Amino acid sequence: MAMSDIPALARQACDEIATVFTAATTDAANRLCDEIERARRIACYGVGREGLMMRAFCMRLMHLGFDAHVVGDMATPPLGAGDLLMVSAGPGSFSTVLGLLVVAHEAGARTLVITAQPSGEAASRSDVTIHLPAQTMADDRGTTTSLLPMGSLYEAAQLIFFDLVSILLRERTGQTPEEMRARHTNLE
Repeated sequence: MAMSDIPALARQACDEIATVFTAATTDAANRLCDEIERARRIACYGVGREGLMMRAFCMRLMHLGFDAHVVGDMATPPLGAGDLLMVSAGPGSFSTVLGLLVVAHEAGARTLVITAQPSGEAASRSDVTIHLPAQTMADDRGTTTSLLPMGSLYEAAQLIFFDLVSILLRERTGQTPEEMRARHTNLE
């Protein structure tokens, strides 16, 4: 396939993303929904492009009416008992993620890690692990690698997964797309 054949490359990339989603992903999505619905307040965090996906998910949670915030934003409130810290650690661990898990646990909040490496250090320190089995920079070298560079397969799968979880949450909470849209900012 020629690298200039964008439609063929797109089909290959989309096929790779589709392989991430299995019956286990359905279970993970339901477990994530359970944790979100239980939480009084939610804080989301990720680094780099994973951080962008976490910000996007946090926005969807706000559109659904959840009290959701991005760690590091000036208006993010403290976490405590009944709250949930959701972090992304695709390759298994980041120093900032590990530090935030400690702070959240000490404050009495539950912790949830979304990762491609469920045996990684971040997952071992969290209350809940959500496994998205996609290539990250932890495993982007070798004989079998994604067409997408470095951790892009994981990040693209996150975006799709998070919007699918948003649909599940919308159904679980009995909301309409119009109710979500009504929470969208008008300051654009």
